Order: sequence, then C-alpha cells, then structure tokens
Amino acid sequence: MPQNLPTPTPSRPEKVAPARELSWLVAANLFVSFKYAWCGITYAFQTQRNFRIHVGVGVLAMGLAIFLQLPLLEMAVIGLTSGLVLVMELLNTAIESVVDLAVKQSYHDLAKIAKDCAAAAVLVSALVAVLVAGVLIMPPLMVLMRSLWA
Repeated sequence: MPQNLPTPTPSRPEKVAPARELSWLVAANLFVSFKYAWCGITYAFQTQRNFRIHVGVGVLAMGLAIFLQLPLLEMAVIGLTSGLVLVMELLNTAIESVVDLAVKQSYHDLAKIAKDCAAAAVLVSALVAVLVAGVLIMPPLMVLMRSLWA
C-alpha cells in the first residue's frame, strides 16, 4: 500500500471481510471512475438491443432538432429527455443483472415484479421522450414539408 494513504481502521475488525478491507481504494482517482462508467455504457451498448435503439432514436431526434434549427431550449429538452431514457435503460440493465444474481436465474415472483417495474420505467420515459420530441419537432417539420410540396 502507498505510504501516504491512511490505513483503514474499521470499528469492528471481526466483522470486516479481508477482501473488502481496502475496497474504498478501487477507484483511487477520477479517471478510473470514468473508465468504470464507460465500461457500463459499452456493456449496455454491446449487449442491450433496446439501448442501441434508444441511442439511435435520440440521435435522430437531436439531428432533426439541429436540422430544423429549433431554439436551444427546445434542443436541450429533447436532449434531456433522450438522456433520461438512456439512464433508465442503464438502470434497468443493472436491476435485471442484480436480480438475476440474487435469484440465480430461477423464477421468483418478487424478481419478476422488480424486473417488470424497471422495464416499465424505461417504457414510461421512452413514451414521454417521444411525446416531447413530437410536440417540439412536428410543427416545424410540417411547415418544412408544406413549403417543399407547395
């Protein structure tokens, strides 16, 4: 252990597992923390089809907002709602993984409830994002389409 770091002194040494004694040192600096977060995003993108779909739809919505030259505040709202969907998808993936670990891939009614509620949170956030993007993007898109067909 480096010389300048304090030695942890748990209040009940008999209860501390040896492997967890220095667990607070796992992400010793901010860059390591960002690396772990990026690993989570990469995992979700590589393994979760819905995460990739949500990324694509979010990029499409932001692309349309930029193309239609929406006001910055409206672009921010679209970006925030798209980001919320991605956050909910990441939390859903984490909850599903922890539930699978806890029940060891067997069926349990409470595991089903946890997984269904996490999936419902993603669905609700996605529906809100579609509603927000539709309200903000559709009017200028319809004006553009009318001007092209006129």
